Amino acid sequence: MASSEEDGGGNGAVEEKENGKKRRLGALATAWLIFYNVAMTAGWLVLGIAMVRFYIQKGTHRGLFRSVQKTLKFFQTFALLEVVHCAVGIVRTSVLVTGVQVSSRIFMVWFIAHSIKQIQNEESVILFLVVWTVTEITRYSFYTFNLLNHLPYFIKWARYNFFIILYPAGVAGELLTIYAALPYVKKTGMFSLRLPNKYNVSFDYYYFLIIVMFSYVPLFPQLYFHMLRQRRRVLHGEVIVEKDD
Repeated sequence: MASSEEDGGGNGAVEEKENGKKRRLGALATAWLIFYNVAMTAGWLVLGIAMVRFYIQKGTHRGLFRSVQKTLKFFQTFALLEVVHCAVGIVRTSVLVTGVQVSSRIFMVWFIAHSIKQIQNEESVILFLVVWTVTEITRYSFYTFNLLNHLPYFIKWARYNFFIILYPAGVAGELLTIYAALPYVKKTGMFSLRLPNKYNVSFDYYYFLIIVMFSYVPLFPQLYFHMLRQRRRVLHGEVIVEKDD
């Protein structure tokens, strides 16, 4: 009996110590996430303001991407930290889903818009830029206020309503941009590896982009309808039963 009580007391002390450590780590994680989301909200706000100012001053979208590209590249690449957040467990979201979403954005920025300068003045580039900017300002401000336990209803409403139009518009902008890039990629053979070579491997970036475009067909409806289910649950209190695969 005595031995049992001593073991229980020891376990209780260890458990209390572990709980205290978890609380401290939780507080640090929350503080970091607040800082991260505030910084990202501010970054996309700066980008949005720069875009509006450029258009007011120039009266055209031509040259807009080039004028904001440094800010865009920095904050979109900085979003890789969101994959790290999922991997270490401070955000309870799928690493795979987050990785796909973040990497697809980075792909559009670095391997399409940045690399193929001939398409930078396409209207489709401006379309996905505007959509991304509005989406990210809404999303990161939602996360910030939610972490502070002070979420204005308008922010929540915007988070679960804007996407209805913005998501399809953004996908359209991305697809049209990739489509516009195809002739230049085919002509130059950029990022392609032809045989023969010492690696004995071939890769055609032109056909890779076509595959990327077709990948939107199964992925877009899944993500879009998932967001619609989330919207019903959050705004209307519906209980959504997910079917097991």
